[in-house]
Amino acid sequence: MPSNIKGPAIFLAQFANDAAPFNSWPAITRWAGALGYKGVQVPSWDRRLFDLALAAQSQAYCDEIKGIAAENGVAITELSSHLQGQLVAVNPAYDAAFDAFAPPQLHGKPKERQAWAVEQLLLAAKASRNLGLDATVSFTGALAWPFVYPWPQRPQGLIETAFTELARRWRPILDAYDEAGCDVCFEIHPGEDVFDGVTFEMFLGALKGHRRCNINYDPSHFLLMQLDYLAFLDIYHERIKAFHVKDAEFNPSGRQGVYSGYQPWISRAGRFRSLGDGQVDFGAIFSKMAANDYASWAVLEWECCLKHPEDGAAEGAPFIAGHIIRVTEKAFDDFAGGAVDKVQIDRLLGLG
Repeated sequence: MPSNIKGPAIFLAQFANDAAPFNSWPAITRWAGALGYKGVQVPSWDRRLFDLALAAQSQAYCDEIKGIAAENGVAITELSSHLQGQLVAVNPAYDAAFDAFAPPQLHGKPKERQAWAVEQLLLAAKASRNLGLDATVSFTGALAWPFVYPWPQRPQGLIETAFTELARRWRPILDAYDEAGCDVCFEIHPGEDVFDGVTFEMFLGALKGHRRCNINYDPSHFLLMQLDYLAFLDIYHERIKAFHVKDAEFNPSGRQGVYSGYQPWISRAGRFRSLGDGQVDFGAIFSKMAANDYASWAVLEWECCLKHPEDGAAEGAPFIAGHIIRVTEKAFDDFAGGAVDKVQIDRLLGLG
C-alpha cells in the first residue's frame, strides 16, 4: 500500500537560544506544537534541549523527553549530528574554522577532536535506539573539498584516496548504526565531500553499498548548485530516508553566478529563503515523494537571508501541511476492475 509523508516537522537547531521559549525542551516543544508541527528534529549537540550522553545510557531519560514532547503534541523525528559528522573528516585548511564545533579543550587538537566526534556519533546511535528512531541526519565531513575546482590540477589518486579514507572512518560508525537499527541520512551539501549525486555514489561505492548509508534530501542546496533536484529524486529515491524542506533562489547576473563573489548572503546570486519565498518547486517534489512511497518526515529547515525566523516557523507548518499528499488507496480505473474474464478479454481483442 502506498505510504503517506509524515509532518509537518521542524528542525530546532536554528531556533534554539538562551531566551524563552527556545532555551528548554519543554518550552521549545510546546512552541513547536502550538504552531501546528507534529514533529521536531533535535540538534544532538545542544544541551539546552537535549543531553546526548544521558540519552545514550538512560532509557528512562529518553522516555521522559519523548513524554514531554508527546504532551506538547510532537514526536521526535530524528537526531541531528551535523556538527559532529563534519568533524569526522576535516582538511587541515579548515582546522581553525571547524574548531568551533568542538569543546574548547579540543581546539587546536585535530586528532583528539576527530576522536571526540566519532564518540559523539556512537552515542547518537545508542540514543537513537533508546528513542526508537529509524533514522538520523548528519554530514560526511570533507577531506577533498579544497580541491573541488580542478585548478591547480589535482594529483592523480588524490580524490580516490580521500574517498577511501572517508569510507574507512565512517564504516565502523555505520556498523554501529546498523546494530542500532538506524539509517544515517547524509545531507548532500557543498562543503562536504559528498555534495551531489556523483559524490554520493563514490562514497557509497567506497563503503561497498553499506545499507545504512542514506540521504537527507534538501533541494535548496541543489538549486544553488544548479542540479536537477527533481531528477535526483527519481535516481536516488531508494536511498532517501530523510527530507529537509528548505527553500532557495538563484538569480545570476552579469556580475556573479554560482560562486557569488564572496558576498554576504543578502547580496548573493544564490540565497536561502523561507518556504514559499524562493524558487523550489515543492508541489513537484511532494508529488514525486508520494509516488516513490517516501514514508518518513518532512522537516522544515529554516535559513532565510531576509525573514524573521519566528515568522518563517509560523508560516512553515501550514506550508508543509498543504503540500503533503494523502496517497489514494485506489487506482483511477479501479471502477472498471474485477476478476480476470478471459472470455471478455478475447472478445474485446477479437480473438478466438
